Amino acid sequence: MADNPAPIAETTGASAPDLKSGVRAILDGWGAILKPVAEANRDKVDPRDKRFSAPEWDHPVFDLMRQGYAIMAETMMATIDNVPGDPDQKARMTFAMRTLVEAMSPANSPFTNPVALDRALETNGASLAAGFQHLMTDMQRGQLTHTSPTAFEVGVNIATTPGKVVHETPIYQLIQYAPTTPTVAKTPLVIFPPWINRFYILDLAPEKSFIRWAVAEGLTVFMVSWKSADASMAEVTWDDYIAAQIDAIDTIRDLLDVKSVHTIGYCVAGTTLAATLAVLAAKGKAKKVKSATFFTAQVDFSEAGELLNFVDDANIAMIEQLSSGGFLDGRYLALTFNLLRGKDLIWDTVIKNYLLGKDYPSFDLLHWNGDTTNLPAKWHKAYLTDLYRDNRLVVPGAISALGEGIDLTKIETPAYIQSGREDHIAPLASVWKLTEHLRGPLRFVLAGSGHIAGVVNPPSAQKYQHWIDGPMTGLDDFVAGATEVKGSWWPDWIAWIRDFGASEVAAEGARIPGEGKLAAIEDAPGRYVKAR
Repeated sequence: MADNPAPIAETTGASAPDLKSGVRAILDGWGAILKPVAEANRDKVDPRDKRFSAPEWDHPVFDLMRQGYAIMAETMMATIDNVPGDPDQKARMTFAMRTLVEAMSPANSPFTNPVALDRALETNGASLAAGFQHLMTDMQRGQLTHTSPTAFEVGVNIATTPGKVVHETPIYQLIQYAPTTPTVAKTPLVIFPPWINRFYILDLAPEKSFIRWAVAEGLTVFMVSWKSADASMAEVTWDDYIAAQIDAIDTIRDLLDVKSVHTIGYCVAGTTLAATLAVLAAKGKAKKVKSATFFTAQVDFSEAGELLNFVDDANIAMIEQLSSGGFLDGRYLALTFNLLRGKDLIWDTVIKNYLLGKDYPSFDLLHWNGDTTNLPAKWHKAYLTDLYRDNRLVVPGAISALGEGIDLTKIETPAYIQSGREDHIAPLASVWKLTEHLRGPLRFVLAGSGHIAGVVNPPSAQKYQHWIDGPMTGLDDFVAGATEVKGSWWPDWIAWIRDFGASEVAAEGARIPGEGKLAAIEDAPGRYVKAR
């Protein structure tokens, strides 16, 4: 048997031009017959649906396919309206039906996608062969590939902001970044990224790096790099993450001999930061934190969006089975997030890289998106049930940590709350609820775009917009009355930070990583972020 399959034209006994001409002749023959029907029903297709926007779809045969699919999709989704059930059940059914409908699109098959068919004929089958190789590779790694696997390397061309790991525990490493200004703000900043992803979402390419930008703005920046869970972390609970945040805060205070720190909590780490602040308040130690910034974080999960579809008993039981080794493989969580935007994160990849056989793009954000982390089983189950399903965090005293009942209404720390207008993971309405539970001075900013691009939007990019200074009497009031500002919200945030005081110190001694009482353990970005 030959090592390489013969081109399509050779296996049919025809040359490639003859094969293409023959297929085109057949399609054109049917197109002449179907054209009147196709033209009469063209309004059935949403012109904004990019799956069918290529001119090849205007051929009557394929035009009818997309029209038929549009009618079928509308009918299938409408059936949910007539099914009895409570709102939560119907939401899960709607999500499941939408997932099925997206999978049934004619754009997802090489036989019903005219762009893929044309490319296969033009390349004499090479596009399908390349796509099949991509498919086989992804099946072996158990995960969709979205970007070139060799384009990025952590610590080489992403996560390159200079710094040192100065503190390490079994659950996290603490990175201190080198100053780039002669003086720095006296109060340092510690960032708590989500442990469901790698921290370098805030340190991608230098021009996108929030960390590098904050350092250049004269802040002493520390980053917590969480360990990807393994069997040794099977018993890790939320208490351990709260204790880790407090440990990082105390380590920095001691290292720099300061009374307090600024903090940032992103996503689940922002939820945890709220719990940490409540614990500190209960212990009479709230002054350790001068300010708290929340990036797309939720505490009230009553309107937490489509992730609520994954917290019913059946899904919880399945997650427990998948976590039998004491941790949940991060690839399962990646699939969950991909399903929330199936058209963009699953089927668009299928079309481009499997059906069309295209090479993967070099995109740092997509590389990060595919760089999964594992989750401790015990913590993950409690997070899904206590917070997402039962919404206990907003009930004073319903959850305890480190011996203290958590009461968010006891938090008086000044807070900056950022949300994304198009966030599908932490919806705007859900993030807004932070303002209803915290009792300190608040500033709310609504960023354009979503969960990632709404946060990672450097001023130099001159992209998107944000809204500020709206009435804080309710989300609708804020949206109606807020001022739209073009570009990044980062300058607004740093101005808010500076309002806490302009006191500066020389960037020397302990402000240089490894030159204080904590010796450098290793260069940033450290080992934990690279562990799989």
